[in-house]
Amino acid sequence: MTSTCFTVFRKCAEAVADGKLIHRESARDKEYHFQNWCQSRLSETGLNYDEPRRNSYPDFTLVNYPEGYEIKGLEYPGREADFDANSNVPTGVHCGRTIFYIFGRYPKSQNEPDYPLTDLVLCHGDFLNADHDYVHKNKHVKGFGTYGDIMIRDRKMYVVPTPFRLIEGSNAHLTLVVPEDYEAPDDFQCVGELVRVESDRLVTQYTFDLQSNDIRIGTEPNPSAGTEHRFKAWRLKSQPATEVRLAVEQ
Repeated sequence: MTSTCFTVFRKCAEAVADGKLIHRESARDKEYHFQNWCQSRLSETGLNYDEPRRNSYPDFTLVNYPEGYEIKGLEYPGREADFDANSNVPTGVHCGRTIFYIFGRYPKSQNEPDYPLTDLVLCHGDFLNADHDYVHKNKHVKGFGTYGDIMIRDRKMYVVPTPFRLIEGSNAHLTLVVPEDYEAPDDFQCVGELVRVESDRLVTQYTFDLQSNDIRIGTEPNPSAGTEHRFKAWRLKSQPATEVRLAVEQ
C-alpha cells in the first residue's frame, strides 16, 4: 500500500537534519508553532492540502489523496504521556480519509523564539485506536437548576496515550509507525514490529450522578477481543537503527 506518510516523514527528517527550527511568533503562541513547522514540511512535499481552520479535524486534509494529518505538539519536560482529544476519538479513518498523527516534542517554553525539535513520531491513527465505527456526538439535557431553565451540555473529552508512552526506543529519534502492510520506499529501514491486542471488554455507556458527583461506566464483552493489530516502525536508512518496541506498561 502506498501512502504520502513516507514522503511527509522524509521531509520532517530532512528538516531536523538541516537544523530547521520551530518558531514561536509570540509568547501567546501556545499551540500553533509546531503546527506551522509541520505545515512547512507539507508544503515542501509539493502535496496540495486545504488550509487548516480552527477546530477542524484533521488539521490538514490532502486534496489529491484521501489522507489527512493531525498535529500534536508536546512540551518536554511536561505532559507527554497523554493528550486531550476534544472533538474526535483518534482513529485511522475519518470521513473516508486515512488519518495520521504527528507528535513532536520540543523544549519547554523559553525566552528564545526559535528552538529545535527534540523527537517526533508520525503514526497511523489505528495505532492509537482501531475502532472506525464510533461516531462522536455532543448531547444536552434541559431542566437543570433551581428554575429548571439551565441546560447541561455533555461535551466529551477523550484522554489518549501518546506514542511516547506506548513505545520504547523513540526518545531523541524520529520514528514512523504504520500498519505492517504499508510498503516502504527503498531508503527506509524497519526498526521494530509492534502488535496491539484488543481488550476483553468495551465501555459502551456511562452515567453521572449530579448529587454524588459519581460517574459509572457500563461495559460489554468485546466481540473482537484478542484481535491483533500489527504495525511496523520505520526510519530512514540514514537515521539510527535503534529498536522500537511496545512499552511493557501501556
